[in-house]
Amino acid sequence: MLYLTHFTMSHPGPSLEAMGGFARVGRLIARAPRLVVLLAVIGTLGFYALATVGVNGEGLFQRVTTGPPLVDGSDSWEVYEAFERTADDTVGPGVTSYVMDVRMDDAAVKEATDEAAARIAEMDLVTTVVSPFGVVTGPAFDPAAASSAGSGDPTAGLVDADGTGFLIDVGFTSFGDEDPLPVHEEVAAIVADAVDQMRATNPDATVATSSNPLVFDDFTAQLEQDLVTGEIIALPAALVVMVFVFGGFLAAATPLTGAIASIAGGLAVLYGFSFLLDLDQSAVNVVTVLGIGLSIDYGLLIVSRFREEIHRLGGGPREARAEAIEITMATAGRTVTFSGIVVAIAVGGMLLFEPVIMQGIGGAAVGVVTTAMIAALTIVPAVLFLLAPRIAKPGILSRVPGLRRILATTSNVDREEGAFSRLAAWGQRRPWLVVIACVGLLLVLASPVLHLTLRNSDIEALPPGNERREFVTEFREGFPDLGEPAIWIHTLEPADSLDGWLDEVAQVDGVRAVDAPLVRDGETFVGVRLDSTDPSGPEAVDAVTDVRALEAPVEVHVGGVAATQIDFLDAIVEGALLAGGLVVLATLVLLFLMTGSLLVPIKTLVINTLSLAATLGVVTWIFGEGHLEGTLGFSSTGGIETYVAVIIAAFGFGLAMDYEVFLLSRVKEYVDAGEDNDAAVRKGLQRSGRIITSAAAVIVLVFLGFALGELLMIKEVGVGLAFAVLLDATVVRMLLVPATMTLLGDWNWWAPGPLRRLHRRIGLSH
Repeated sequence: MLYLTHFTMSHPGPSLEAMGGFARVGRLIARAPRLVVLLAVIGTLGFYALATVGVNGEGLFQRVTTGPPLVDGSDSWEVYEAFERTADDTVGPGVTSYVMDVRMDDAAVKEATDEAAARIAEMDLVTTVVSPFGVVTGPAFDPAAASSAGSGDPTAGLVDADGTGFLIDVGFTSFGDEDPLPVHEEVAAIVADAVDQMRATNPDATVATSSNPLVFDDFTAQLEQDLVTGEIIALPAALVVMVFVFGGFLAAATPLTGAIASIAGGLAVLYGFSFLLDLDQSAVNVVTVLGIGLSIDYGLLIVSRFREEIHRLGGGPREARAEAIEITMATAGRTVTFSGIVVAIAVGGMLLFEPVIMQGIGGAAVGVVTTAMIAALTIVPAVLFLLAPRIAKPGILSRVPGLRRILATTSNVDREEGAFSRLAAWGQRRPWLVVIACVGLLLVLASPVLHLTLRNSDIEALPPGNERREFVTEFREGFPDLGEPAIWIHTLEPADSLDGWLDEVAQVDGVRAVDAPLVRDGETFVGVRLDSTDPSGPEAVDAVTDVRALEAPVEVHVGGVAATQIDFLDAIVEGALLAGGLVVLATLVLLFLMTGSLLVPIKTLVINTLSLAATLGVVTWIFGEGHLEGTLGFSSTGGIETYVAVIIAAFGFGLAMDYEVFLLSRVKEYVDAGEDNDAAVRKGLQRSGRIITSAAAVIVLVFLGFALGELLMIKEVGVGLAFAVLLDATVVRMLLVPATMTLLGDWNWWAPGPLRRLHRRIGLSH
């Protein structure tokens, strides 16, 4: 059994030899701190270079992907794969412009359009430029291919339903190894110039241009911008909070060294995972946010414990610094390691989900958590050792009259009595009232979950006002018969094998029309159009369910946006049982090894589940029901992203366990030192409460910094996790947990005899 005893002014603690491997790691760091820092700087720079440049000039942001969240083997996956398999590789991605609010009989409109078409047609890879005013062929035009495509009028149907707008469609031959994005951007610029000319007689004329490469570029650029915005806001705000926590800039900046290294390492880990899994673009921001938050959390714990020990040992001589580092590693370092393992298991549960997007986020999150933990256990202690003589002295801010009194309160590390112990004592005098009030509040906050709608947004994830999003929104209204059908039916059988059955499909509620079958390489595709213009809304989901319920004469697969959403949600529900079971089991085992108790782990799971339900309820109220749209700058899609709900649950549970470990480790130290349960709870909360609340303040600022980004899923994750941490660090850890531990009394530490004996053999006591 590994023993770890409490160290305070009143408990000097055991000899360093009794502290085990963590103390030895601290001793090694104390012997060569400059070497550790040098290696960290080299590693950080190398990781940043790897993530941005890559091994072949292709960095992380060039390797991430975007696309529908498919589930291998599902109906929607089969349809998607069939389209990919039968795609004409001689044709490159096209680009379409929607010119709006013009008079079609205005000669200036036709003249500007014809001039733009002629300019575009001069590009090498252009096959055709089609508008209502005619067809212009480019250098890559193939008459034979055009002849085989049919003799219909290609200009028909290019004027919108209101007669005030029209399409300009540009076709290309294969781009080969060439990036189509610059060409598509040039097309967009030419059409924009033409619309500028139209405004001379059509002052309200606007244009929106879109293509798959343009949409992908918008997502990538917005992700990079949101990441920078989050870091610019989060890191300085975190520094300000930590200045008040530690009473000076040096101590406050130390956790940020770990955060910077953790960001670099996390991006490098993500880059590595991009070779193993298809990483969605949003995974970069989501796991980077987690890495920043955890690295600051862990850094705060290490720095705070070191300041306690350096204060107890009387200053900054080398011997005292070395001993303080060893004790810090043996106590806070062990807690960080334990917390990192718990959080890694919580987020690693996503690896058990079938959708690749969830596996990518889960795997990357495990790597980032590990990186944050390693940074806190190596870089932060080394920097602390070097800065200890200055950290031990009062900071320059303590000389400012207005700040002296505030810092004396917020940064004090040598008190076992204070605001947090008084808060615990207040709750201990009326524990039932506190428990009932807290549980009641959590249940009220959780109530919107009863109306939770999960969906997989596509273009709607881009911010309002984005040109590509505007194009899709206007296109669906203006050209309901030209857009992508909401439902696709695929079969390997001939088209006539579906005769009769397609009539049944046409009778399904919500179906507006069934397109003529499309045959590609001998495979049959049939588009189904709906009354609703929302391809992933409730009406579309119901229509897919009804079509799938029809008995087809041959084997068919039903795909499309709504079908993908249904298959994805089914896979999430199925994976949640396995992932949730693993996380619950691992949490029970790890908390038992830490505390020797059977009741504490069970109580923790119940409280954390209730807290997560409250968080999802608030996220549903904000994003699903559309409250605070103007305040937060988004437009509701009528639900929240399916994988965002999983991320909030996994990451929120991990962060809640993070703070639970912080609190329990200090309470258990006092219990092991002979304190009675209630006193241990008060003193443990006093010692850990300052760290929990300050760490929570920092991580809330981090998440809110990223919530100020523009992408909907990043905004949902940022707001959701910020609220989860705020709720957990206040209502749950400061009130509910101490009250329940008071009610349980000595039963907190109960376990059956066989389990007690097992804990004595393999437990990890604090």
